[in-house]
Formats: sequence, C-alpha cells, structure tokens
Amino acid sequence: MPNSISISEFLLLPLADTRQLQLLLFWLFLGIYLADLLGNGLISTAVSCNCCLHTPMYFFLLNLALLDLGCISTTVPKSLANTLWDTRAISYAGCVAQVFFFFFFISAELALLTIMSYDCYIAICKPLHYGTRMDSRACATMAAAASAWGAGVLSSVLHTASTFSLALCHGNVVNQFFCEIPQILKLSCSASYLREVVIIIFSLSLAFGCFVFIVVSYVQIFLAVLRMPSEQVRHKAFSTCLPHLAVVSLFLSTAFFAYLKPLSTSSPLLDLMVALLYSVVPPTLNPIIYSMRNREIRHALRKVLQYELFQRNCMKELRES
Repeated sequence: MPNSISISEFLLLPLADTRQLQLLLFWLFLGIYLADLLGNGLISTAVSCNCCLHTPMYFFLLNLALLDLGCISTTVPKSLANTLWDTRAISYAGCVAQVFFFFFFISAELALLTIMSYDCYIAICKPLHYGTRMDSRACATMAAAASAWGAGVLSSVLHTASTFSLALCHGNVVNQFFCEIPQILKLSCSASYLREVVIIIFSLSLAFGCFVFIVVSYVQIFLAVLRMPSEQVRHKAFSTCLPHLAVVSLFLSTAFFAYLKPLSTSSPLLDLMVALLYSVVPPTLNPIIYSMRNREIRHALRKVLQYELFQRNCMKELRES
C-alpha cells in the first residue's frame, strides 16, 4: 500500500508515435465517439418520448443505449483530451474512476444483453406466457436491481478495490489508452496480484455463462423461427439475431484475450487493438444492430424530429408577429 499511495498519477499509452498520426487518430476517435453519442442519444429520446414504445423490449433498448453511452464515455474522452493536448497523464483518482465505471458499464451491459435474449426467447417461443413473465415489475427488477445494474455495481466494486489495494512497485506507465486492469497488474509487486487474477477468472466465468445462456436462447429462437411458414419473418429474425451474436462474441472473445493472456507476453499495438474491439466497437455497433434497423424506432424518431420542427416554426412565427 505505501508504494501505491505514493503514485499521484499514471501515464497512459499514446495512440501513435508521431504527432501527425496522433491527430489523425484523434479525428477518427472523435467521429466514432460523436456517432455513438448521436445514435444512442436518438434511441433514448425516441423510446422516452413515444408512449407506444413503452414495452419490455424497448425498455431494455433504452437501458442498453444508456449503458453504451456510459461505457464509451468512460474511456474515449480522456484519450481524446490527452491526444489533443499531447500529454499522457491521468490522475490516480481518475484512474480509479475509470476502472470502476468501465467495469460497471460492461458488466451491466453483458447482464442486460442476457436479459434481452431471455425476453426475445419468451416472446417467440412462449408468447402465451409473455404477459405474466415480462410485466413491468419484472422488467424493472431484472434491469435495475437483480441483474444488470446490480451486477455492474458488484463487479466494479470488487475489481476496483482489489486492484488498487495492490502495492505498485514497477512505476506508473500503463501501456493502454485507458486504465485497464491487466496493464495495472503489470505494475504490481511479484505475486501480489494473484487475488485480482482469481476475481478476474471468476468474473470471466460468469461472463462465459451469460454467453452460453444467450447462445442457447437463440438456438431455441432459431428452431422456433424455422418452423414458421413465412420466409419474411424468418429473414427478419435471422438478420436481427445473427449480428447480435456476432457483436457479443466479438466483445467476449477480445475481453477474454485481454484479461486471461499471460502478463509477460503482450505487444502494445496488439493490446491497443484488442482493447478497441471490446471497449469501443460494441457500443458503436449496438445502436445500428438493435435500433436503427427497427421500423418502430425510425418512425418514433421521425415523429420527434417533426415535432421539433413544428415547435421551431411556431416560435419563429410568434417572434415575427
């Protein structure tokens, strides 16, 4: 603990070696971040403002959009600021906050994706039981307390407390563009990080269990869809479910690689690419996969935009009169 307390700041990995490439990646990251903010912000607005979308599926989509906003906002803005001002520093408290909120959002998001697969399974495979199993109280309990947000808080508290209770004996350089636990563990004294490794393995085991549950749910959904006579319905179901499974698989496979690979065998470039694949790509793709291809969401967004234009026209006419 004394060595850990003596560190007042950490140095993060720059996005590139040259200043020109750093600025190029800055604009790329900024574009991705703004696209994520726009997509998830539009989804949140559409679901919140349209009473026709106050159903379990869209309630979960609203929660997913908020989690995606939180997840990417935990890591990318600080990296953008460091790149723009050509610095690498992040305060000790800022690093603790990044670890806490990042684990909170990704744990909650995985739990929520598992709940969403269960919701889809009940809707397609057991439609007669949907009203009783997925009522408003059940949805709120699963999303807010028992599963998604509750899982996020528990996971983030455990990992943050365990990681920052370690004695850090090997400097303050974190070879990642945000405070990632495997990179912080490299700074700890020999054998002092084993407790955090055990917690990581336990958390990843739970994540693998969620992935198995999602896959089993979608297998049941696929079997039910294949029995339907309408080819259009089958095509719609597959076009929605397969991208979902692809993004979940990308998220979990890269996270498993980042957190389970030996600490001694790593490349800064490979670590950076893997971190991007599980921390930046899924929050950016989720709005496209789950919502922007959804007819009801697009209709709700058109209504919101039309209402905004109507309000502005009214205000303009009032000012002119």
